[in-house]
Amino acid sequence: MTETSKAERKDQEKQRGPSVLKVMQSILAGAFGVQSDKRREEDFSSHSPWPYIIAGILFTASFVVGLIVIVNLVLASQ
Repeated sequence: MTETSKAERKDQEKQRGPSVLKVMQSILAGAFGVQSDKRREEDFSSHSPWPYIIAGILFTASFVVGLIVIVNLVLASQ
């Protein structure tokens, strides 16, 4: 691939926004604290922060609900 086509593809990706998989990877990497500087810069340079905000809220809510379910299961088995 030429440098021009790589640059054009990156511009098209910025206009479309991040894919669901990319957002999920960023959220999980951020949650575990292992996100690279390169990925973080890509995330912050994206078109809109809303996909990351919504995914972060959903991840946090599902994590808390999961913890509550696990604790209730453990306490119920005693």
